[in-house]
Amino acid sequence: MERFKAILVTRDEATKQQRPAELVELGLDDLMEGDVTVAVSHSTINYKDGLAVTGKAPVVRRFPMIPGIDLAGTVITSGCSSFHAGDPVILNGWGVGETHMGGYAGRARVRKDWLLARPEGLGAAETMAIGTAGYTAMLAVLALERTGLTPSSGPVVVTGAAGGVGSVAIALLAGLGFTVIASTGRPEEADYLKGLGATDVIDRAELSQPARPLGKERWAGGIDSVGSHTLANVLASTRYGGAVAACGLAGGMDLPSSVAPFILRGVSLLGIDSVMAPVTRRREAWDRLATDLDRDKLAAMTTTLPLEAVIGVAPDILAGKVRGRIVVEVGG
Repeated sequence: MERFKAILVTRDEATKQQRPAELVELGLDDLMEGDVTVAVSHSTINYKDGLAVTGKAPVVRRFPMIPGIDLAGTVITSGCSSFHAGDPVILNGWGVGETHMGGYAGRARVRKDWLLARPEGLGAAETMAIGTAGYTAMLAVLALERTGLTPSSGPVVVTGAAGGVGSVAIALLAGLGFTVIASTGRPEEADYLKGLGATDVIDRAELSQPARPLGKERWAGGIDSVGSHTLANVLASTRYGGAVAACGLAGGMDLPSSVAPFILRGVSLLGIDSVMAPVTRRREAWDRLATDLDRDKLAAMTTTLPLEAVIGVAPDILAGKVRGRIVVEVGG
């Protein structure tokens, strides 16, 4: 029987505690049901993947589980007319790596509705350099655009700037002509962030303390992947009629804010969900990524690692030690 490498997480059924992730060999019979079987060539490491691999939060809800919420590869077999053997495909979200076995394996068997044809002009490794983090950043940009935000509206602040979502968001916004303010807790990354297109870099400490109901109007919009006090401060300093896209919770799930920005300045808070986003919105995001994202900047923010390195790197992404994006070479 065909065998392939995979990262597997299991749990102790007596204590219900997740065991440490392991690199193992599996066969096709170990996979779950699905319409399409994919030879996975690449994946990536997002914040949620770090949680799943380490067990620091109950992201994994079915055991045993192959983590990895993203994958890129080639169709091997298909039981549907939508995809055929040899088709290059990508997958982001849909509960893969959480409730359905994911991308950290040489093979994946998934539902046809979860797959997208790989966008023209993007290689498999490039799609995973973008991954859910970059795709989420594009969803956030699209949401801001739908409110009417343009470069002439004023600057846009990006929090968690040196992370995956932040790095791609800065590159996208700068490429579209926006003035970008990058907020980071890593001042040593200032040159990196300016290289991606940030005009100004501020210390995250400016935004991490409890927020006043309203602050000085500093920006027309924001993309926030941190949550909690940071998001509250971003909202409090957003200009009249501005908008903030919220897409992460690295700093906490709470929002200790007030209604003041919404009812006194008409600020909009836009929720960004990448996991269950409809296919039409996904295609729009990926089409824009294929045309709008500077490939040199994407390469500058990307590190490539083998599958076996994922277990060691997962804690680093939770600790905020990973800069930009990581491509995982699965080699299916």
